[in-house]
Amino acid sequence: MRIFTFLLSPFFLLVVTGQLITERTAVAGNQQALRPALLYHNYCSVCHGDHGDGKSHAETSMSPPPKNFTLPAVAKSLTRERMITAVRDGLPGTAMAGWKSQLSEKEIEAVVDYIREIFMPPVGTGDINPGKKIYAHTCSVCHGDDGKSARWGSNLLSKRPRNFTTEASRRELTRERMINSVTHGVPNTPMAGFGTQLSKKEIEQVVDYIRNAFMQTAELSGLSGTHAHGKITPETNQTKESEFSKMGVIRRNLLPDSEKNMPDKLVDMTAPLPNNLRGDATRGKAAYLQNCAECHGAKGDGEGPRAYFIFPRPRNFNRESSRRRFNRPALFHSISKGKLGTEMPAWELVLKPQEIADLSEYVFQAFIKGKSGQSKSKAKAP
Repeated sequence: MRIFTFLLSPFFLLVVTGQLITERTAVAGNQQALRPALLYHNYCSVCHGDHGDGKSHAETSMSPPPKNFTLPAVAKSLTRERMITAVRDGLPGTAMAGWKSQLSEKEIEAVVDYIREIFMPPVGTGDINPGKKIYAHTCSVCHGDDGKSARWGSNLLSKRPRNFTTEASRRELTRERMINSVTHGVPNTPMAGFGTQLSKKEIEQVVDYIRNAFMQTAELSGLSGTHAHGKITPETNQTKESEFSKMGVIRRNLLPDSEKNMPDKLVDMTAPLPNNLRGDATRGKAAYLQNCAECHGAKGDGEGPRAYFIFPRPRNFNRESSRRRFNRPALFHSISKGKLGTEMPAWELVLKPQEIADLSEYVFQAFIKGKSGQSKSKAKAP
């Protein structure tokens, strides 16, 4: 009987054997404080979901599926020590890889504690987040265990309880406003004041829990969609296709290519990179292998290891429609800004403009101008 399956899965799920060099950012001479929420969302949420419930692109593409940490049975079965061991060393027979080569012991402990405090329901004295307990006992009956408002509340109450996970809630609800609402209630709604039942500290604790558990994704700075601290290296070991099944990845055919969005005219392929930047394709190749190949494929064909549980599927740079559309400026813009509704992150939050220029130059030379993914990375920009 399997005691536990998935615990944490990386955003770069299959770069698990690569020798990645970790860098730490110094702040005023001291090591930057741990940010477990950022670690979770950069490394784990692609499989376990933004809310730890396993609701992700990987949900239907892995066997067994990613762990749903929000289930009481899961919370009871997973001790802190068991989770730390699995995150550190991985879990044989699943896609859960060991993270000891990329995360420090303190980071591993921090991200495990984040999962236990934010996503897992209280099951005993080992739970250390008082705000979570208050929410479970006082708030979840209306707002739901997942912060999306309970179904009965939506149907029976005169006004639907707040869904904390929406963009509107993140935009409208400041910490101060939430503390005031919990303390005094909200007029003309079923939201009652709890100032006579909870202390000021308890109200602050439950508000902070709600913000961390249900509202934090959009507030995280440095959210890359890949790895939090990875440093570009010349070589990255790629997981062999034959090993996918051993890691719990179900091989299935991707959606067929379609040329229905073919641009009418070929863009100017001589257009230079913006801001007088000149890309280095050799450096760009290292960046591509480190950050892009797991989705877009080493050949730029959109069939990287992670592509089999991503929808919409990653860009195939070898398609004629891509070769007619993506000149250097278009590549630079797409890489910098990302694309809403997909897993393509905004790399300008992570990489410097010159690094994006190098990456754009490599993609342009190797795939847009290249033939069948054969690299011409030593070619120079016009």
